Amino acid sequence: MKSHRTVLTFNTPHRRDYINITTDVEAALAKSGIREGLCLVNAMHITASVFINDNESGLIQDFDDWLEELAPHEPVEHYRHNGGEDNGDAHLKRQVMGREVVVAVTNGKLDFGPWEQIFYGEFDGRRPKRVLVKIIGE
Repeated sequence: MKSHRTVLTFNTPHRRDYINITTDVEAALAKSGIREGLCLVNAMHITASVFINDNESGLIQDFDDWLEELAPHEPVEHYRHNGGEDNGDAHLKRQVMGREVVVAVTNGKLDFGPWEQIFYGEFDGRRPKRVLVKIIGE
């Protein structure tokens, strides 16, 4: 069995951003040479997320609006976590959207269902954050 590790780094210009990282993950898969196996993609920061969904701008905006309703950024004093930071909401948003995804690799390709894409969700941006891509298989 082979394994391959790639780390992607993002520094988003806004507090909240959503980036389609499917092509980055596909590039890591191509570099790995693995034809059959599993691909794990996970956010390495507690205020960011990786998730799979449809690449449609209206849906992405709906996610952002919904998350901001569930855990609004302000008032920051609403969150007990905000001792020296103002990102209590980002921790809750990450919990809802998830830490990671696993995608099957078949014939050297990500084995997606219709419309599926991999996204990086940033909830406390404006600084470098990492995403791990770990691929195992043959």
